[in-house]
Amino acid sequence: MTSRWMDEDLSRDRFLGGRLTLLQPRRGYRAGVDPVFLAASVQAQAGQSLLDLGCGGGVAALCAGARIPGMSLAGLERQAPYAELARRNAADNDLQMRVFEGDLATMPPDLRQLRFDHVIANPPFFRRDASVPAQAQDREGALGEDTPLDVWVAAAARRCLPGGYVTFVHRSERLPELLAAFSQCLGSIELKPLLPRAGRAAHLVLLRGRKGGRAAFRLHAGMVLHQGESHGADGADYTPEVSRILRDADPLIFAR
Repeated sequence: MTSRWMDEDLSRDRFLGGRLTLLQPRRGYRAGVDPVFLAASVQAQAGQSLLDLGCGGGVAALCAGARIPGMSLAGLERQAPYAELARRNAADNDLQMRVFEGDLATMPPDLRQLRFDHVIANPPFFRRDASVPAQAQDREGALGEDTPLDVWVAAAARRCLPGGYVTFVHRSERLPELLAAFSQCLGSIELKPLLPRAGRAAHLVLLRGRKGGRAAFRLHAGMVLHQGESHGADGADYTPEVSRILRDADPLIFAR
C-alpha cells in the first residue's frame, strides 16, 4: 500500500534536536509537542516493548525509541496513509516499528495476540457533540473523537502486560472522563499537569496507570512549559527543563 501523499506534499521535520527527522503532511494533522512529552514520560528500559494506539505518523513511538535504544516498538493506526507514513519514518530513521492498520475497537487479530510493557496514546482531543469538525478528513480523524475515551483506555489496558504501564496525554477538560476510565481497569494512577506558564491553569495533562497496580492516586506538581508571564518575543520561550526534553531527549519525570 502506498501513501496518498506525494513527496512534495510532505515536510521533513526535526524532533529531539535532530535525532529524528520525520515526514509529516504539509496539510492535515501535524504532530506538535504533545507526542514528544508523551514519549518522554515513558519510563522504559532496553528490551521492553511499547505500543502506540492511534500512532499517526509514528512520532510518539519513534521519539520513545530514539530516546531508549533497544525497545520493541509497535503502533496501531486506522488511517492507511498515516500507517504507511509511520513505516516510512521508522525505516528512514533506522528504527524497527511494526505498524498495524485497524480500529482500536476491532483490532487486527495479530495485534490481539500481543501484550506490551508500555501502552501510550494521544487520543483525539475534541468531542464532536461540543465542537466543530475539521474540514480535512485526515485532520478530523486525528482531532475529532468518534470513539469514546473509555474505549481507548480499555483497549490500552487489554494490550498491557501485568505490571506494565498505560500513559495518555489529553486536554485537561477531559480529565474527569479519563480518570473514571483509568480507575475501571488500572491502578497506581499518577497525574502530571502541563502548565502553559507559571500561575496559569493546565491545558494538557499526562495520566499514567499500572496494570494491577495498588498504590494510592498521586497528583504531581505541574510542569511549566514556557518562561515569563506572556509570550513577548519571537522564538521559543520554553523553560530549560522543557527545552532539554524537546531538544536533548531528556526524560519527563513525573515526581521530583
